[in-house]
Amino acid sequence: QVRLVESGGGLVQPGGSLRLSCAASGGIFSLNAMRWYRQAPGKERELVASITSGGTTDYVDAVKGRFTITRDGAKNTVYLQMNSLKPEDTAVYYCNADIKFSNRSPEYKRWGQGTQVTVSS
Repeated sequence: QVRLVESGGGLVQPGGSLRLSCAASGGIFSLNAMRWYRQAPGKERELVASITSGGTTDYVDAVKGRFTITRDGAKNTVYLQMNSLKPEDTAVYYCNADIKFSNRSPEYKRWGQGTQVTVSS
């Protein structure tokens, strides 16, 4: 059974940095696009950053220049380096991946359980 496990969240002061990790495991044939979403209290979940299997990245405007998404194919892991954090970045951050379980299987989207990021002085 596939699992996506996030780590690296926590409490940080404004202007600080955090690095989130999301490791996928369990019967994976291939990982295609991987993404980070976030959901703040009372708000809808929003896409923050994405990265294709070829390494093409995209970001929501609010984090451009501050966040960097990368991936390690050998480790089936995606990272989100977050710098110059602001209070409005406070949210639960979720990773999401498009996964194939065999060469012929369809692609499935799977979610991690989320990790809390709190930016506060």
